[in-house]
Amino acid sequence: MRGYTYTAPRGKIVARAYGKELHISPKKTYEVMNAIRGLPLEEARTYLEKVRALQVAVPFRRYNQETAHHAQSGPGRFPVKVAKEVLRVLANAESNADYEGMDTDNLVVQVAACSRGRILKSYMPRAHGRSTDWNEQTTNVEIVLGEQD
Repeated sequence: MRGYTYTAPRGKIVARAYGKELHISPKKTYEVMNAIRGLPLEEARTYLEKVRALQVAVPFRRYNQETAHHAQSGPGRFPVKVAKEVLRVLANAESNADYEGMDTDNLVVQVAACSRGRILKSYMPRAHGRSTDWNEQTTNVEIVLGEQD
């Protein structure tokens, strides 16, 4: 992902924030982004804080094999690390909206997208002089806030 995937229509002001190569799982980030897309900013923030506090499970629609079911969400998990990083990007987007002169009480998450970042290569030594790949995945996160109509 080279830049932002969203370009605002002519004459419309939006606030964007981008987290590049965050050390979080792309699959879990995908599910969190689906959960907050379209929510007002305050609701998205409280939702992610409840996920961090293990009070609300994020519904896993795609990557949910052998995932436990939870009340009101079906199969889901508590991606605490992802929620923490997405909260940071969301705070940056809110600061950008404030700088642009937008009404911060009337903001909605218009775009919540993620993509796989580069893989950090590493190796784990094994017996008899062998080694196994011990790679770490990174994720790019994009959030665009717009004023509610």
